[in-house]
Amino acid sequence: MRCVSVPSGLRLLARITDDSEAAVSDVPDTPEAPSRDFRRLGPRAAPTHPLALVPAVGPERTVDAFVREYLEELNFSQGAPLARSTVNHQYLALARTVRSYLMADWLETAARRREQPTKMVGYLSAEYLLGRQLDNALLNSDLAEIVEQAMAALGLDLNELRAQEVEPGLGNGGLGRLAACFVDSLATMDVSCIGFGIRYEYGIFTQVFTPDGRQVEAPDNWLALGAPWEFPNPDRAVRVSFGGHTETYADDSGRERRRWVPGWSVRGIPYNYMVPGYRNGVANTLRLWSAEATSAFDLETFNSGDYVDAVRAQTFAQNISKVLYPEDSTPQGRELRLQQQYFFVACSINDYLHGTLSKDFDLTRLPEQIIFQLNDTHPVIAIPELMRILLDEHGMNWDQAWAITSRCFAYTCHTLLPEALEVWPADLVGRLLPRHLEIIYGINDQFLDLVRATYPGDELRVRAMSIVAEAPFKGIRMAHLAAVAATKVNGVAELHSTLLREKVLVDFARLWPEKFTNVTNGVTPRRFVRMANRPLADLITSTIGDGWVRDLEKLRELEPYADDAAFREAFRAAKRANKERLAGIALRTGDLVLPTDHLFDVMVKRLHEYKRQLLKLLHIVTTYESIISGEVTPEQVTPRVVIFGAKAAPGYRMAKEIIHLINRVAAVVNADERVCGRLQVVFPANYNVTLAERIIPAADLSEQISLAGKEASGTGNMKLALNGALTIGTDDGANVEIRRLVGDENFFLFGLTEPEVADLQRQGYSPGSYFESNPTLRRAIGLIASGHFTDGDRSVVGPIVGDLLANDRYLVLADFQSYLDAQARVDAAYGDQDAWSRSAILNVARCGFFSSDRAMRDYIDRIWGAEVRR
Repeated sequence: MRCVSVPSGLRLLARITDDSEAAVSDVPDTPEAPSRDFRRLGPRAAPTHPLALVPAVGPERTVDAFVREYLEELNFSQGAPLARSTVNHQYLALARTVRSYLMADWLETAARRREQPTKMVGYLSAEYLLGRQLDNALLNSDLAEIVEQAMAALGLDLNELRAQEVEPGLGNGGLGRLAACFVDSLATMDVSCIGFGIRYEYGIFTQVFTPDGRQVEAPDNWLALGAPWEFPNPDRAVRVSFGGHTETYADDSGRERRRWVPGWSVRGIPYNYMVPGYRNGVANTLRLWSAEATSAFDLETFNSGDYVDAVRAQTFAQNISKVLYPEDSTPQGRELRLQQQYFFVACSINDYLHGTLSKDFDLTRLPEQIIFQLNDTHPVIAIPELMRILLDEHGMNWDQAWAITSRCFAYTCHTLLPEALEVWPADLVGRLLPRHLEIIYGINDQFLDLVRATYPGDELRVRAMSIVAEAPFKGIRMAHLAAVAATKVNGVAELHSTLLREKVLVDFARLWPEKFTNVTNGVTPRRFVRMANRPLADLITSTIGDGWVRDLEKLRELEPYADDAAFREAFRAAKRANKERLAGIALRTGDLVLPTDHLFDVMVKRLHEYKRQLLKLLHIVTTYESIISGEVTPEQVTPRVVIFGAKAAPGYRMAKEIIHLINRVAAVVNADERVCGRLQVVFPANYNVTLAERIIPAADLSEQISLAGKEASGTGNMKLALNGALTIGTDDGANVEIRRLVGDENFFLFGLTEPEVADLQRQGYSPGSYFESNPTLRRAIGLIASGHFTDGDRSVVGPIVGDLLANDRYLVLADFQSYLDAQARVDAAYGDQDAWSRSAILNVARCGFFSSDRAMRDYIDRIWGAEVRR
């Protein structure tokens, strides 16, 4: 901990307390890791020095004080004088200095939570896409102005230091970014919460494009230059076991019991991150777990000359937290994914039970103290883990353990795609977690007895609802396990929750209708408006005050200004400033010139066929073909810059083929003088949170064009609308709620509805009939198929074209003409800039509902029963 200033001017370590949420866990004594369970050692002797009783306070909040703190950090922690320091030295010193200003809040929050405990939220998520931390910390701590002046006084470029930070890519997309938004909101609302996840050594891959536009995955070594925002706690490690077998034994009272005899173990090392609330003196904790071996080094083997085998155990253990979502098309990859999931939930639950709770806590009251939120199916193995602890370690009977477990979990489903609902092979679960498989079978037997009693003679329903699937292989349906054990099951948008009840988990919703609810997703306005879009944020604040940053519904006060000509002009000026910033980045990094007076048409999201980047590409090709064929003159086309941002999963072949085709089309279109000044296609590599914060504020048009009934919610659609982009979209996910709030006249709706999609697929969808009947579509696909964009090589595009015409699972061709018609409405609307600005302002004003603060209040009111203190 840093020394802090006190009135006496002395330097001291003030009120040293356990780290936030006081994580301490039992680690069995081993030669390499002796037990360090501080809580079990009993209370420390009363401090004798009066300074030890001084409450934790941060350093002085002045420019001179910050400069002193910064130079001390640079000199004595980084070991570098300013004149000889590198940019990385300077950034690390800045991050750690800013961190020191937050630590008093962190310590005091933890102390207050221990002294005045309330029900805690344990947020279990395999993904957290945090984004860069420096600006977030500056914003939430209200230090930005001081730091800007301090760095200027030292002759340092703050923007250069900002650019040095590497964001931790600990997630694939929306799921991880949502988790980060949620923990931000819970800190801002002063809700007792700790987020649990995995400290992947390598996050989501760094995307690189080959010269011909193919995606290549490079390691995301985000830790290479240091991780100044984390606090490692190796003395609070947790032992996690795998493999082995189970056996029956008699306990001390002669009662027959079951126990697990593991085959091997690893240690989970916690790394804590502060999650500061927005200027409220609160800092919650995000705890990420890293795996290491219990016996990391075999000296005897090393001395014998077998250097590789001497560290084999450490290498094997570290694989668990090595890479975000190892490619799982192989048995080894699937096994590693299950290891990851069990590892982090086992660490987290043991950490809470043995660290936060007192030794004599009555575990029957556990549901009053904690609710574990399962963020999708990845953490669902936590359910049998808690049962195992209560049964095997605390000696409870089955009914007692189940009564507790079934009140400690809530489950959020984030998908409508059957393939995204995890089903683990039973033999894999049995090999890795034999005791857990027994417990799952026990839960299933108990549950199926209830189903049979409720629906006598309906064995088809029994098989459909069983946690254990028998075909096509014997597997554990994790969504079914969650639905059985959770107190509540929620979808993430109104339409998604409806489809979850009516299609995905329909039998469970009929059995327990009161268990199912909806919480529409939200995004944090701090990062995605206040921080990412400073021009717009300043305009809003100067117009209605700054209360909107904590209460986004206050944006409603902007509605009257949509009819104010001066405000509309100021709004357009803010948008131009964001476009110019993005254009500057594009020019510096990719030698691209983006005309800022063009419509910025943005489609940024994970690359998946159901999101239909291919439909957007067909629109581009159609526009291009209409110009080069002479059907229209360039002057008749609304000038557009189409911006993509997307990564494809390494094993997703078709998604990677689509990325390749987009890049090939972009290369041809951008080089063709016939469309110069009218159409440009940009696809920057390695889309991430940092790039999103640059692209989203610059967007005019938000592409939300998934096939109706496939997108659970989306959060990119919310971010874009809040930043003044109009949406072109289907009635899917949260688009439904966006359109209802902003009004049909301020939304470009197209495409089949979910019931129409279901009807068409039920009747037998024939993509060829749409191709044959639509000359515009034929010309666009024909131009692609001819090899026009691939140097005459038709084989490159053959898989995409063939799949479109033969299968088209996501009805791209069926929605093509409706999409073109909607884009024609976009062109007409953009031609009237005043009217467009009015619609964009109303989008901002009416989308305050999509704050993650509101989403958290919904979770608290409908699911958690936690306490809000702010």
